[in-house]
Amino acid sequence: MQAVTLTDRGQVRTYNEDSTNAIQNNLGEYLVIVADGMGGHRAGDIASSMAVECLQTNWQKEKASFRPGRAEAWLLHTIKEANETILSYSNDNPEYAGMGTTLVAAICTEDFITIGHVGDSRAYLIQDGEFNQKTSDHSLVNELVKNGQLSAEEAEDHPRKHVLLRALGTDDKVKVDIHTFEWTQNEAALFCTDGLTNKLSDETLKEIMSSGTSLQEKATTLITLANEAGGEDNITVAVIENSMSSGSES
Repeated sequence: MQAVTLTDRGQVRTYNEDSTNAIQNNLGEYLVIVADGMGGHRAGDIASSMAVECLQTNWQKEKASFRPGRAEAWLLHTIKEANETILSYSNDNPEYAGMGTTLVAAICTEDFITIGHVGDSRAYLIQDGEFNQKTSDHSLVNELVKNGQLSAEEAEDHPRKHVLLRALGTDDKVKVDIHTFEWTQNEAALFCTDGLTNKLSDETLKEIMSSGTSLQEKATTLITLANEAGGEDNITVAVIENSMSSGSES
């Protein structure tokens, strides 16, 4: 497998509150993480970096290979630990009260990919030429769409589009969505913050992810296009391919 992560401040924001990493273990398995912090005044970047650090620290302790059940349990436990860590820090530091972060993280092996998700950062898989979103945004607007109160078109420009129903670090208990999918050689995954998906259509994402360019070029192109479309938010992408090649390009 190969993985690339890339993050950009965008064209408007003073700080980059996104964090990302892709870490390969000695068995060739990857942990891929994307987090979009919130809270302002540098609190968001602290929350997102704490989430990434918590997961990667626990990942580096792992020695045994993963199976789907263990991968799901590991992500659930570790994401909840990250939630507790962020919440405790904000409680101990009043200037960071209310900070939090989205999170999408995945354990990627040659046979399967297990995704853990909180918030509106997303995971997509490209398999057999099909490009599909595998996470459902934990946002007010998405809930209104699912309930039939808004159309997908109305949701695109809704004034409360950024209101989250779930995030890490904002509540004692956090509900984490965990799903496992089979995948095979030459299939790929994209993880990203809403700074990308608010600017580029699924059709554009599919076109870039299906191109024959390298993972680094795909990640760079996605961020460039989001910036060209306005870049009002931080933009973060992580791409991974289930290929015969080993090592990370990130």
